[in-house]
Amino acid sequence: MTTEIKFYKYQGAGNDFVLIDNRNLHFDANNTHLIQKLCDRRFGIGADGLMLLQNKNNFDFQMLYFNADGNEGTMCGNGGRCIVAFARDLNIIKEQADFLAVDGPHSASIQGDQVNLGMIDVSHYHKDGQAYVLNTGSPHYVLFTENLKELSVYEQGKAIRNNQVYKQDGINVNFIQKEESGYFVRTFERGVEDETYACGTGAVAAAMSVALESEQDGNFSIPIRVLGGQLAISFTKENNTFKNVILKGPANLVFQGNWITY
Repeated sequence: MTTEIKFYKYQGAGNDFVLIDNRNLHFDANNTHLIQKLCDRRFGIGADGLMLLQNKNNFDFQMLYFNADGNEGTMCGNGGRCIVAFARDLNIIKEQADFLAVDGPHSASIQGDQVNLGMIDVSHYHKDGQAYVLNTGSPHYVLFTENLKELSVYEQGKAIRNNQVYKQDGINVNFIQKEESGYFVRTFERGVEDETYACGTGAVAAAMSVALESEQDGNFSIPIRVLGGQLAISFTKENNTFKNVILKGPANLVFQGNWITY
């Protein structure tokens, strides 16, 4: 029996995804092996994750996100921006979107390849040694460091993600360094189990950590450079609560094709 799956490959600042229009529910979201295979960089299409765009009452669409290991994941910020571009390219939306993700409703706007994605409010964090730990739709560990360009993010990130505190549920590990035009961030992502070129929720967590370090309230707009490009995060901070959180950055179609199994 031959099975054909129409897919689209998008990337947002180097964070890449397989996207599938699943409004007719033809793709089995429970097929962990297939999702893992599609994301495989040697034997599949290759991606940090896979997303299904589905119908949802009272929303433009629903976003279902799966990590490269085939398991359903928590919120992915760059994935959210890419699926907004995908919805625009499918003529589901024009310049505004309201969609449902695993962490709740999101609003977004798109102009050209730039997507402004509304993220969840954040009101809780704690410290683990010198690191900030907070959930921006996905759990993140943020550590300020020096010489980030030379840092072994894979080795150090993997060690933190698999230590006794975080091994069971996993955590995304971000290293951040101040630079002239903003901040440089590198991330080890759980589910991918490797460093990625960008992490949207990680960039948001890093920007919030900058604001926490400042011990100041008010409106923040923080440029975050990642390996795959440039992101910008804005929010209002009041009494260590973050509201009006926006993740801005590019989202582009790379290619499209058909995956055929026999």
